[in-house]
Amino acid sequence: MNKVFPDAKAACADIFDGAMMLVGGFGLTGVPDECINAVRDLGVKNLTVVSNNAGTTNHGLVHLLRNGQVKKMMASYVGENEVFEKQMLSGQLEVELIPQGTLSERIRAGGAGIPAFFTPTGVGTLVAEGKEVREFDGRRYVMERGIVGDFALVRAWKGDRLGNLVFRKTSRNFNPMMATAGRVTIAEVEHLVEPGAIDGDHVHTPAIFVQRIFQKTNTEKLIERRTVRAR
Repeated sequence: MNKVFPDAKAACADIFDGAMMLVGGFGLTGVPDECINAVRDLGVKNLTVVSNNAGTTNHGLVHLLRNGQVKKMMASYVGENEVFEKQMLSGQLEVELIPQGTLSERIRAGGAGIPAFFTPTGVGTLVAEGKEVREFDGRRYVMERGIVGDFALVRAWKGDRLGNLVFRKTSRNFNPMMATAGRVTIAEVEHLVEPGAIDGDHVHTPAIFVQRIFQKTNTEKLIERRTVRAR
């Protein structure tokens, strides 16, 4: 099976209206920006997007928000993005805010085939409204559902033609778990190598979880908020 695609446009060509997309990254680190731009150009609508955050006012998922392509965002952080803020407050965008650890575990559970789990996080708050709450050993827990997406868009530092992936430092973030939870996982990589070039002990995401892979053309590292010491 040939998993290598020439570019993001070809790899994302069959993403459809109403799809649920899992999008890796944290802030602007490890964000699959070429996939996001391809989805923007594809013009699909009514997307449900699961991501830690929605990028900034100028970078990342904001391109899909500005185009009106996103119906619902499931995220743990909504700062740094004026477009997101305006759409959420106006009611144009449906938003499900999820505690960050719960979001991570819901994605991991989905990828592991676990339909639901119980967590103490959110009990007694708006997070628990409408959800089952049980008591275990004298403590109350709320049931959360695992998340599985139609597509997972991830970014890796290195990948081979079979789809084995290696992430670099903090860009690892949500990418490995999202790669397991997509029915179709699309990986954009900075370095595309031949099978055998990656030591098996260094693989973070095994090829079995990746259906499509392509080499990025833009490897710019964006910084969400630059903070420097006064000279």
